[in-house]
Parts: sequence; structure tokens; C-alpha cells
Amino acid sequence: MKTHELFEHMSPELAAEVFRYLQSEQKPVYKAAIQGLANQRNLRPVFVERKPPQERHPWMKAALGRAISNMLATHLLQSWLLGAHKPMLCTFLDSLGIAHDDDGTVEQIPAAPPKEKVAGAVAQLLAAHNPETVAVYLHAFRQMDSAAEWPALRQILEEDPRLRIRARGEVAPASGPSVTP
Repeated sequence: MKTHELFEHMSPELAAEVFRYLQSEQKPVYKAAIQGLANQRNLRPVFVERKPPQERHPWMKAALGRAISNMLATHLLQSWLLGAHKPMLCTFLDSLGIAHDDDGTVEQIPAAPPKEKVAGAVAQLLAAHNPETVAVYLHAFRQMDSAAEWPALRQILEEDPRLRIRARGEVAPASGPSVTP
């Protein structure tokens, strides 16, 4: 799943959380996002900035859900995860024995760990964090070059209904593997 697809399918509540964090903690990133999205639509950024957040954030979510916005969506998601969710990132990497910087960044992703180890790390995250936030992180992590080749992570993301990124109103299946429409 590409980053723009994560924005397309994440709940409006989580998207608003991302935008609120960026607006309050990483103002230049937030302002650059508005500039980039406005330019894509041939709008002046001030038009977007003057909208109240309850109108601006759904508009931004929809705009970031388009394929043309994938690079910008990736940058925003990375900024949010590395800023607001460092402990979650570090917990996951530590449980897998992956060396990382203090902020949760990794120089090189190692070869795929065994499924049991990945499943244990994912279970640890799900026990301590919002499942949708965990799902977004794991899908974004999987987009990294080497992590894309982790069949165990791919399988867990496909099978665990708590890790399925759903649009509002969609319901996770009660049990069994998730099915992508």
C-alpha cells in the first residue's frame, strides 16, 4: 500500500490527528504541505489556510489520498511518525533487534526476521497503541526497500483484521484473514 493510499483509507480522525500534530509541532512541514497541495489544485495557499480545521483537514486528507501526492504524503507521514510516535517505532525496532537512532530511524533494514519474532513485535505494539496508528506505521515501514521483502510482515498485515486500513464506515471482519475489496 502506497502512502497516498494510506491517507485515502485512514479514518478522518487519524488524519486530523496527523494534521493537528504537524500544525502545532512542525509548522514548516504543515505550511509546506498546504503550499504543495494548493499548488496541485491551482489554488492560492491562503485559500486553504483560511478554512477552519474541520473543513481544511478533510480537504487535505482527500488531496493526500491522490497518487500525485504520494511523495508529499510520505514526507508528512514520516514527520508525524518520527515526531509523535518515536516510542512506538523504537519499541518495534528494539523487539526485532534492529539498530536505530534515538528518533527511530534506521540506516539499513536487515534481512527478514522469522515470523514468530515479527508477530511478537506486532502484538507488543497492538497491546500498547491505537491499532490504526500501528497499522499505518507497519504499512509505511513495509514500504522501505528492504522491509518490502519481509514476507512475514506482509502476511501479518494481510491476515490480522486489526491492521487493515479501512475507510470510515468499513468494519473489520470478526475473525480470519482480511479481504481487500
